[in-house]
Amino acid sequence: MRKLSAAIAGFGLFLAGGALAQQAAEPVSVSIHRNPAKYPVPYGPLDEARVVEVLNRVHAYVDRTTPTGLMDRESGRAIGRVADAGLGTAIRKGDFSLTSYEWGVTYSGMLAAADATGDPRYAGYVRDRLNFLAEVSGHYRQMPGANAANVPVKQILFPAALDDSGAMAAAVIKMQRRGGASDLTPMIRHYLDYVSTKQFRLTDGTLARNRPFADTLWLDDMYMSIPAIAQMGALTGERRYFDDAVKQVLQFSKRMFQNDKGLYLHGWVQAMDPHPAIYWARANGWAILAMTELLDVLPQNHPGRAAVLKQYRAHAAGLARYQSGNGMWHQLLDRPDSYLETSATAMYAYSIARGINRGWLDAKAYGPMAILAWHAITTKVNKDGQVEDVCVGTGIGFDPAYYYYRPVNVLAAHGYGPVLLAGAEMVMLSRKHRYAGNGGLQLVVPGAGRE
Repeated sequence: MRKLSAAIAGFGLFLAGGALAQQAAEPVSVSIHRNPAKYPVPYGPLDEARVVEVLNRVHAYVDRTTPTGLMDRESGRAIGRVADAGLGTAIRKGDFSLTSYEWGVTYSGMLAAADATGDPRYAGYVRDRLNFLAEVSGHYRQMPGANAANVPVKQILFPAALDDSGAMAAAVIKMQRRGGASDLTPMIRHYLDYVSTKQFRLTDGTLARNRPFADTLWLDDMYMSIPAIAQMGALTGERRYFDDAVKQVLQFSKRMFQNDKGLYLHGWVQAMDPHPAIYWARANGWAILAMTELLDVLPQNHPGRAAVLKQYRAHAAGLARYQSGNGMWHQLLDRPDSYLETSATAMYAYSIARGINRGWLDAKAYGPMAILAWHAITTKVNKDGQVEDVCVGTGIGFDPAYYYYRPVNVLAAHGYGPVLLAGAEMVMLSRKHRYAGNGGLQLVVPGAGRE
Protein backbone atom coordinates (compact mmCIF):
# COMPACT_ATOMS: atom_id res chain seq x y z
CA MET A 1 0.00 0.00 0.00
CA ARG A 2 2.89 2.37 0.87
CA LYS A 3 4.46 1.67 -2.51
CA LEU A 4 1.18 2.49 -4.27
CA SER A 5 0.84 5.74 -2.32
CA ALA A 6 4.40 6.69 -3.14
CA ALA A 7 3.77 5.94 -6.81
CA ILE A 8 0.64 8.10 -6.87
CA ALA A 9 2.49 10.93 -5.10
CA GLY A 10 5.36 10.63 -7.51
CA PHE A 11 2.99 10.74 -10.49
CA GLY A 12 1.35 13.84 -9.03
CA LEU A 13 4.72 15.53 -8.71
CA PHE A 14 5.49 14.52 -12.27
CA LEU A 15 2.28 16.10 -13.53
CA ALA A 16 2.82 19.23 -11.46
CA GLY A 17 6.39 19.47 -12.63
CA GLY A 18 5.24 19.06 -16.21
CA ALA A 19 2.65 21.79 -15.80
CA LEU A 20 5.21 24.10 -14.25
CA ALA A 21 7.64 23.37 -17.01
CA GLN A 22 4.95 24.09 -19.61
CA GLN A 23 4.09 27.37 -17.87
CA ALA A 24 7.78 28.30 -17.73
CA ALA A 25 8.01 27.78 -21.46
CA GLU A 26 4.94 29.96 -22.14
CA PRO A 27 5.27 33.55 -23.26
CA VAL A 28 4.59 36.07 -20.48
CA SER A 29 1.57 37.33 -22.44
CA VAL A 30 -0.05 33.90 -22.01
CA SER A 31 0.70 33.37 -18.32
CA ILE A 32 -0.78 36.69 -17.22
CA HIS A 33 -4.28 35.37 -17.93
CA ARG A 34 -3.94 33.09 -14.89
CA ASN A 35 -3.26 35.95 -12.49
CA PRO A 36 -6.04 36.24 -9.89
CA ALA A 37 -8.37 39.23 -10.19
CA LYS A 38 -8.50 41.71 -7.32
CA TYR A 39 -12.24 42.07 -6.80
CA PRO A 40 -13.44 44.87 -4.49
CA VAL A 41 -16.06 42.57 -2.94
CA PRO A 42 -16.20 38.81 -2.24
CA TYR A 43 -16.64 37.02 -5.55
CA GLY A 44 -17.82 33.54 -6.34
CA PRO A 45 -20.71 31.19 -5.62
CA LEU A 46 -23.00 31.58 -2.64
CA ASP A 47 -22.04 29.98 0.66
CA GLU A 48 -25.23 29.40 2.64
CA ALA A 49 -23.46 29.38 6.00
CA ARG A 50 -21.93 32.78 5.30
CA VAL A 51 -25.28 34.20 4.22
CA VAL A 52 -26.89 32.99 7.44
CA GLU A 53 -24.05 34.49 9.48
CA VAL A 54 -24.84 37.92 8.02
CA LEU A 55 -28.54 37.45 8.74
CA ASN A 56 -27.78 36.44 12.33
CA ARG A 57 -25.61 39.52 12.83
CA VAL A 58 -28.39 41.82 11.63
CA HIS A 59 -30.97 40.03 13.76
CA ALA A 60 -28.82 40.29 16.87
CA TYR A 61 -28.35 44.04 16.45
CA VAL A 62 -32.00 44.74 15.69
CA ASP A 63 -33.29 42.54 18.51
CA ARG A 64 -30.96 44.26 20.98
CA THR A 65 -31.89 47.80 19.97
CA THR A 66 -35.69 47.66 19.54
CA PRO A 67 -37.18 46.90 22.96
CA THR A 68 -40.86 46.63 23.78
CA GLY A 69 -42.49 48.21 26.81
CA LEU A 70 -43.95 51.59 27.73
CA MET A 71 -42.60 54.54 29.67
CA ASP A 72 -43.89 57.89 30.86
CA ARG A 73 -42.89 60.57 28.37
CA GLU A 74 -41.97 63.21 30.93
CA SER A 75 -40.24 61.23 33.65
CA GLY A 76 -38.98 58.29 31.62
CA ARG A 77 -40.38 55.95 34.29
CA ALA A 78 -41.05 52.43 33.05
CA ILE A 79 -44.69 51.31 33.06
CA GLY A 80 -44.92 47.68 34.08
CA ARG A 81 -48.26 46.70 32.56
CA VAL A 82 -49.96 48.05 29.45
CA ALA A 83 -53.27 47.99 31.37
CA ASP A 84 -51.84 50.58 33.78
CA ALA A 85 -50.77 53.01 31.07
CA GLY A 86 -52.49 56.35 30.73
CA LEU A 87 -52.23 59.12 28.19
CA GLY A 88 -48.83 60.70 27.60
CA THR A 89 -46.79 57.51 27.37
CA ALA A 90 -44.22 56.40 24.81
CA ILE A 91 -42.70 53.13 23.66
CA ARG A 92 -39.34 52.51 25.33
CA LYS A 93 -36.58 54.23 23.45
CA GLY A 94 -34.58 52.16 20.98
CA ASP A 95 -32.67 52.79 17.79
CA PHE A 96 -35.75 52.42 15.59
CA SER A 97 -39.52 52.89 15.69
CA LEU A 98 -41.58 49.72 16.00
CA THR A 99 -44.49 51.25 14.05
CA SER A 100 -42.73 52.89 11.09
CA TYR A 101 -42.97 51.84 7.45
CA GLU A 102 -39.28 50.94 7.53
CA TRP A 103 -39.99 48.54 10.37
CA GLY A 104 -42.90 47.05 8.46
CA VAL A 105 -40.30 45.99 5.87
CA THR A 106 -38.06 44.72 8.66
CA TYR A 107 -40.86 42.53 10.04
CA SER A 108 -41.39 41.12 6.52
CA GLY A 109 -37.66 40.48 6.24
CA MET A 110 -37.62 38.66 9.57
CA LEU A 111 -40.47 36.39 8.46
CA ALA A 112 -38.65 35.64 5.20
CA ALA A 113 -35.50 34.80 7.15
CA ALA A 114 -37.52 32.49 9.41
CA ASP A 115 -38.86 30.64 6.37
CA ALA A 116 -35.44 30.35 4.73
CA THR A 117 -33.39 29.31 7.76
CA GLY A 118 -35.93 27.55 9.97
CA ASP A 119 -34.58 29.57 12.89
CA PRO A 120 -37.51 30.46 15.20
CA ARG A 121 -35.80 33.58 16.53
CA TYR A 122 -36.71 35.54 13.41
CA ALA A 123 -40.45 34.87 13.55
CA GLY A 124 -40.26 35.24 17.32
CA TYR A 125 -38.98 38.77 16.92
CA VAL A 126 -42.01 39.68 14.79
CA ARG A 127 -44.49 37.84 17.01
CA ASP A 128 -43.28 39.55 20.18
CA ARG A 129 -43.33 43.07 18.71
CA LEU A 130 -46.68 42.72 16.96
CA ASN A 131 -48.31 41.14 20.01
CA PHE A 132 -47.07 44.10 22.03
CA LEU A 133 -48.38 46.61 19.48
CA ALA A 134 -51.74 44.83 19.31
CA GLU A 135 -52.07 45.00 23.09
CA VAL A 136 -51.08 48.67 23.26
CA SER A 137 -53.30 49.77 20.37
CA GLY A 138 -56.24 47.80 21.80
CA HIS A 139 -55.75 49.49 25.16
CA TYR A 140 -55.72 53.01 23.75
CA ARG A 141 -58.48 52.36 21.22
CA GLN A 142 -60.92 52.21 24.14
CA MET A 143 -59.48 55.12 26.09
CA PRO A 144 -61.49 58.38 26.28
CA GLY A 145 -59.52 61.42 25.17
CA ALA A 146 -56.96 59.46 23.14
CA ASN A 147 -55.63 61.34 20.14
CA ALA A 148 -52.59 61.40 17.86
CA ALA A 149 -50.69 63.67 20.24
CA ASN A 150 -51.00 61.63 23.44
CA VAL A 151 -50.80 57.93 22.50
CA PRO A 152 -47.64 55.89 21.81
CA VAL A 153 -49.06 54.22 18.70
CA LYS A 154 -50.47 57.13 16.70
CA GLN A 155 -49.50 55.58 13.34
CA ILE A 156 -51.67 52.57 14.15
CA LEU A 157 -54.67 54.36 15.61
CA PHE A 158 -54.53 57.63 13.65
CA PRO A 159 -52.82 56.95 10.30
CA ALA A 160 -52.49 60.07 8.19
CA ALA A 161 -50.52 58.78 5.19
CA LEU A 162 -49.68 55.60 3.34
CA ASP A 163 -46.32 55.73 5.12
CA ASP A 164 -48.19 55.17 8.39
CA SER A 165 -50.16 52.17 7.23
CA GLY A 166 -49.18 50.24 4.10
CA ALA A 167 -45.86 48.55 4.87
CA MET A 168 -46.93 47.77 8.43
CA ALA A 169 -50.25 46.37 7.23
CA ALA A 170 -48.50 44.01 4.82
CA ALA A 171 -46.29 42.63 7.59
CA VAL A 172 -49.15 42.33 10.09
CA ILE A 173 -51.25 40.38 7.57
CA LYS A 174 -48.33 38.07 6.82
CA MET A 175 -48.03 37.33 10.52
CA GLN A 176 -51.78 36.80 10.84
CA ARG A 177 -51.77 34.37 7.91
CA ARG A 178 -48.78 32.58 9.37
CA GLY A 179 -50.37 32.09 12.79
CA GLY A 180 -48.71 32.06 16.19
CA ALA A 181 -49.50 35.65 17.17
CA SER A 182 -52.44 37.13 19.02
CA ASP A 183 -55.43 38.28 17.00
CA LEU A 184 -54.17 41.10 14.80
CA THR A 185 -57.50 41.66 13.03
CA PRO A 186 -58.28 45.08 14.59
CA MET A 187 -54.92 46.46 13.43
CA ILE A 188 -55.39 45.00 9.95
CA ARG A 189 -58.87 46.44 9.51
CA HIS A 190 -57.81 49.87 10.69
CA TYR A 191 -54.78 49.97 8.40
CA LEU A 192 -56.67 48.74 5.34
CA ASP A 193 -59.55 51.10 5.93
CA TYR A 194 -57.09 53.95 5.59
CA VAL A 195 -55.28 52.56 2.52
CA SER A 196 -58.42 51.58 0.65
CA THR A 197 -60.86 54.33 1.56
CA LYS A 198 -59.14 57.37 3.08
CA GLN A 199 -55.92 57.98 1.15
CA PHE A 200 -56.29 60.59 -1.61
CA ARG A 201 -56.59 59.23 -5.16
CA LEU A 202 -56.61 60.71 -8.65
CA THR A 203 -59.88 60.54 -10.55
CA ASP A 204 -58.91 57.18 -12.08
CA GLY A 205 -58.27 55.67 -8.63
CA THR A 206 -54.47 55.94 -8.57
CA LEU A 207 -53.18 56.52 -5.06
CA ALA A 208 -51.61 59.98 -4.84
CA ARG A 209 -50.57 62.81 -2.55
CA ASN A 210 -51.10 66.56 -2.59
CA ARG A 211 -47.50 67.36 -1.78
CA PRO A 212 -45.20 68.88 -2.81
CA PHE A 213 -47.83 69.80 -5.43
CA ALA A 214 -51.42 68.85 -6.01
CA ASP A 215 -52.01 65.48 -7.68
CA THR A 216 -48.52 64.10 -7.19
CA LEU A 217 -47.51 60.45 -7.54
CA TRP A 218 -44.65 59.24 -5.34
CA LEU A 219 -43.11 56.03 -6.63
CA ASP A 220 -42.50 55.06 -2.99
CA ASP A 221 -46.27 54.63 -2.66
CA MET A 222 -46.23 51.54 -4.83
CA TYR A 223 -44.74 49.75 -1.84
CA MET A 224 -46.66 51.77 0.73
CA SER A 225 -49.91 50.42 -0.70
CA ILE A 226 -49.71 47.48 -3.12
CA PRO A 227 -48.30 44.77 -0.81
CA ALA A 228 -50.89 45.58 1.85
CA ILE A 229 -53.76 45.50 -0.62
CA ALA A 230 -52.48 42.26 -2.16
CA GLN A 231 -52.00 40.62 1.23
CA MET A 232 -55.55 41.59 2.14
CA GLY A 233 -56.68 39.79 -0.99
CA ALA A 234 -54.75 36.71 0.11
CA LEU A 235 -56.19 36.93 3.61
CA THR A 236 -59.82 37.42 2.63
CA GLY A 237 -59.97 35.85 -0.82
CA GLU A 238 -61.78 38.95 -2.11
CA ARG A 239 -60.87 39.72 -5.70
CA ARG A 240 -61.47 43.46 -5.33
CA TYR A 241 -58.19 43.78 -3.45
CA PHE A 242 -56.23 42.01 -6.18
CA ASP A 243 -57.96 44.16 -8.80
CA ASP A 244 -56.94 47.33 -7.00
CA ALA A 245 -53.35 46.18 -6.54
CA VAL A 246 -53.01 45.36 -10.24
CA LYS A 247 -54.58 48.70 -11.17
CA GLN A 248 -52.04 50.55 -9.04
CA VAL A 249 -49.09 48.81 -10.72
CA LEU A 250 -50.35 49.52 -14.22
CA GLN A 251 -51.44 53.11 -13.60
CA PHE A 252 -48.26 54.10 -11.78
CA SER A 253 -46.26 52.47 -14.57
CA LYS A 254 -48.20 54.21 -17.34
CA ARG A 255 -47.20 57.58 -15.94
CA MET A 256 -43.78 56.96 -14.41
CA PHE A 257 -42.00 54.09 -16.18
CA GLN A 258 -39.57 55.24 -18.85
CA ASN A 259 -39.36 52.50 -21.44
CA ASP A 260 -36.12 53.70 -22.98
CA LYS A 261 -34.35 53.47 -19.62
CA GLY A 262 -36.26 50.60 -18.08
CA LEU A 263 -36.53 52.75 -14.94
CA TYR A 264 -39.14 54.73 -13.03
CA LEU A 265 -39.16 58.44 -12.27
CA HIS A 266 -39.26 59.20 -8.57
CA GLY A 267 -42.09 61.71 -8.84
CA TRP A 268 -44.86 62.61 -11.26
CA VAL A 269 -47.06 65.71 -11.04
CA GLN A 270 -50.24 65.93 -13.05
CA ALA A 271 -49.73 69.63 -13.89
CA MET A 272 -46.02 69.30 -14.77
CA ASP A 273 -44.63 68.82 -18.28
CA PRO A 274 -41.95 67.67 -18.84
CA HIS A 275 -40.83 65.78 -15.75
CA PRO A 276 -37.18 66.00 -14.62
CA ALA A 277 -35.33 62.75 -15.28
CA ILE A 278 -34.72 61.75 -11.66
CA TYR A 279 -34.27 57.99 -11.26
CA TRP A 280 -33.79 57.57 -7.54
CA ALA A 281 -32.49 54.15 -6.57
CA ARG A 282 -34.59 53.43 -3.49
CA ALA A 283 -37.81 54.57 -5.16
CA ASN A 284 -37.11 52.07 -7.94
CA GLY A 285 -36.50 49.55 -5.18
CA TRP A 286 -39.92 50.22 -3.72
CA ALA A 287 -41.44 49.67 -7.16
CA ILE A 288 -39.86 46.31 -7.96
CA LEU A 289 -40.38 45.15 -4.38
CA ALA A 290 -44.09 45.98 -4.67
CA MET A 291 -44.45 44.04 -7.91
CA THR A 292 -42.57 41.10 -6.41
CA GLU A 293 -44.89 40.98 -3.40
CA LEU A 294 -47.96 41.23 -5.61
CA LEU A 295 -46.83 38.41 -7.91
CA ASP A 296 -46.22 36.25 -4.84
CA VAL A 297 -49.94 36.18 -3.96
CA LEU A 298 -51.76 37.20 -7.16
CA PRO A 299 -53.74 34.18 -8.40
CA GLN A 300 -52.38 32.56 -11.54
CA ASN A 301 -55.72 32.99 -13.27
CA HIS A 302 -56.12 36.68 -12.47
CA PRO A 303 -56.58 38.57 -15.78
CA GLY A 304 -54.00 41.19 -14.77
CA ARG A 305 -51.20 38.80 -13.88
CA ALA A 306 -49.57 38.73 -17.33
CA ALA A 307 -49.41 42.53 -17.46
CA VAL A 308 -47.86 42.79 -13.99
CA LEU A 309 -45.31 40.09 -14.83
CA LYS A 310 -44.41 41.86 -18.06
CA GLN A 311 -43.87 45.12 -16.18
CA TYR A 312 -41.78 43.39 -13.52
CA ARG A 313 -39.56 41.84 -16.17
CA ALA A 314 -39.14 45.14 -17.99
CA HIS A 315 -38.03 46.79 -14.77
CA ALA A 316 -35.62 43.96 -13.89
CA ALA A 317 -34.03 44.29 -17.34
CA GLY A 318 -33.67 48.03 -16.88
CA LEU A 319 -32.05 47.69 -13.48
CA ALA A 320 -29.56 45.14 -14.82
CA ARG A 321 -28.13 47.77 -17.16
CA TYR A 322 -27.09 50.03 -14.30
CA GLN A 323 -25.43 47.66 -11.83
CA SER A 324 -21.96 48.92 -10.99
CA GLY A 325 -18.79 46.87 -11.29
CA ASN A 326 -18.73 46.11 -7.57
CA GLY A 327 -22.33 44.84 -7.54
CA MET A 328 -24.11 47.86 -6.08
CA TRP A 329 -26.30 50.54 -7.64
CA HIS A 330 -25.88 54.29 -7.49
CA GLN A 331 -28.11 56.73 -5.59
CA LEU A 332 -29.24 58.13 -8.93
CA LEU A 333 -29.26 55.05 -11.10
CA ASP A 334 -28.03 56.57 -14.35
CA ARG A 335 -25.45 58.87 -12.74
CA PRO A 336 -22.33 56.90 -11.80
CA ASP A 337 -20.79 59.88 -10.00
CA SER A 338 -23.54 59.64 -7.34
CA TYR A 339 -22.75 57.44 -4.36
CA LEU A 340 -23.41 53.70 -4.10
CA GLU A 341 -26.44 52.97 -1.92
CA THR A 342 -27.15 49.85 0.13
CA SER A 343 -30.91 49.75 0.72
CA ALA A 344 -31.75 49.93 -2.99
CA THR A 345 -29.11 47.32 -3.81
CA ALA A 346 -30.66 44.97 -1.25
CA MET A 347 -34.16 45.54 -2.65
CA TYR A 348 -32.95 44.65 -6.15
CA ALA A 349 -31.01 41.61 -4.91
CA TYR A 350 -34.10 40.27 -3.17
CA SER A 351 -36.55 41.00 -5.98
CA ILE A 352 -34.32 39.51 -8.68
CA ALA A 353 -33.46 36.41 -6.65
CA ARG A 354 -37.13 35.95 -5.80
CA GLY A 355 -37.96 36.15 -9.48
CA ILE A 356 -35.39 33.47 -10.27
CA ASN A 357 -36.63 31.20 -7.50
CA ARG A 358 -40.25 31.67 -8.60
CA GLY A 359 -39.49 31.08 -12.27
CA TRP A 360 -40.30 34.64 -13.36
CA LEU A 361 -36.75 35.40 -14.53
CA ASP A 362 -34.08 33.46 -16.40
CA ALA A 363 -31.68 31.97 -13.85
CA LYS A 364 -28.75 32.04 -16.26
CA ALA A 365 -29.13 35.71 -17.07
CA TYR A 366 -30.05 37.12 -13.67
CA GLY A 367 -28.43 34.81 -11.12
CA PRO A 368 -24.93 36.30 -11.38
CA MET A 369 -26.40 39.80 -11.05
CA ALA A 370 -28.23 38.92 -7.82
CA ILE A 371 -25.29 37.04 -6.30
CA LEU A 372 -22.87 39.85 -7.07
CA ALA A 373 -25.27 42.30 -5.44
CA TRP A 374 -25.44 40.14 -2.32
CA HIS A 375 -21.64 39.93 -2.09
CA ALA A 376 -21.51 43.72 -2.24
CA ILE A 377 -24.17 44.01 0.48
CA THR A 378 -22.13 41.82 2.84
CA THR A 379 -19.38 44.43 2.83
CA LYS A 380 -21.90 46.97 4.15
CA VAL A 381 -22.99 44.97 7.23
CA ASN A 382 -20.49 45.84 9.94
CA LYS A 383 -19.33 43.62 12.79
CA ASP A 384 -22.12 44.92 15.02
CA GLY A 385 -24.84 44.05 12.49
CA GLN A 386 -25.46 47.63 11.42
CA VAL A 387 -26.14 48.34 7.74
CA GLU A 388 -23.92 51.06 6.32
CA ASP A 389 -24.25 53.52 3.42
CA VAL A 390 -28.03 53.75 3.60
CA CYS A 391 -29.64 56.97 2.43
CA VAL A 392 -31.81 58.67 5.04
CA GLY A 393 -35.48 59.40 4.40
CA THR A 394 -35.91 61.38 1.20
CA GLY A 395 -38.77 63.39 -0.26
CA ILE A 396 -39.32 64.18 -3.92
CA GLY A 397 -36.78 66.52 -5.50
CA PHE A 398 -36.54 67.91 -9.00
CA ASP A 399 -32.78 68.49 -9.20
CA PRO A 400 -29.89 66.02 -8.87
CA ALA A 401 -28.03 67.84 -6.07
CA TYR A 402 -30.84 67.08 -3.63
CA TYR A 403 -30.22 63.35 -4.06
CA TYR A 404 -26.42 63.51 -4.41
CA TYR A 405 -26.04 65.04 -0.98
CA ARG A 406 -28.63 63.16 1.06
CA PRO A 407 -26.76 61.83 4.13
CA VAL A 408 -26.15 58.14 4.80
CA ASN A 409 -26.29 56.64 8.28
CA VAL A 410 -26.44 53.28 10.05
CA LEU A 411 -29.52 54.62 11.85
CA ALA A 412 -31.36 55.04 8.55
CA ALA A 413 -33.91 52.29 9.18
CA HIS A 414 -34.52 51.63 5.48
CA GLY A 415 -31.62 49.19 5.16
CA TYR A 416 -32.47 46.47 7.64
CA GLY A 417 -35.60 44.93 6.12
CA PRO A 418 -34.19 44.81 2.58
CA VAL A 419 -30.95 43.17 3.78
CA LEU A 420 -32.93 40.52 5.66
CA LEU A 421 -35.11 39.91 2.61
CA ALA A 422 -32.10 39.67 0.31
CA GLY A 423 -30.22 37.29 2.58
CA ALA A 424 -33.25 35.05 3.04
CA GLU A 425 -33.73 34.80 -0.71
CA MET A 426 -30.03 34.07 -1.25
CA VAL A 427 -30.40 31.06 1.06
CA MET A 428 -33.22 29.80 -1.14
CA LEU A 429 -31.28 30.60 -4.33
CA SER A 430 -28.29 28.59 -3.09
CA ARG A 431 -30.57 25.58 -2.62
CA LYS A 432 -32.54 25.81 -5.85
CA HIS A 433 -29.73 26.66 -8.29
CA ARG A 434 -25.98 26.10 -8.24
CA TYR A 435 -23.60 28.66 -9.64
CA ALA A 436 -19.85 28.31 -10.04
CA GLY A 437 -16.98 30.46 -11.22
CA ASN A 438 -16.10 29.55 -14.78
CA GLY A 439 -14.88 32.66 -16.51
CA GLY A 440 -17.32 34.52 -14.25
CA LEU A 441 -20.33 33.30 -12.29
CA GLN A 442 -22.37 30.87 -14.34
CA LEU A 443 -25.35 28.63 -13.69
CA VAL A 444 -24.21 25.00 -13.62
CA VAL A 445 -27.17 23.20 -12.02
CA PRO A 446 -30.53 24.82 -12.79
CA GLY A 447 -33.66 24.52 -10.69
CA ALA A 448 -37.27 24.77 -11.87
CA GLY A 449 -38.20 26.42 -15.18
CA ARG A 450 -39.87 29.76 -15.85
CA GLU A 451 -43.46 30.83 -15.37
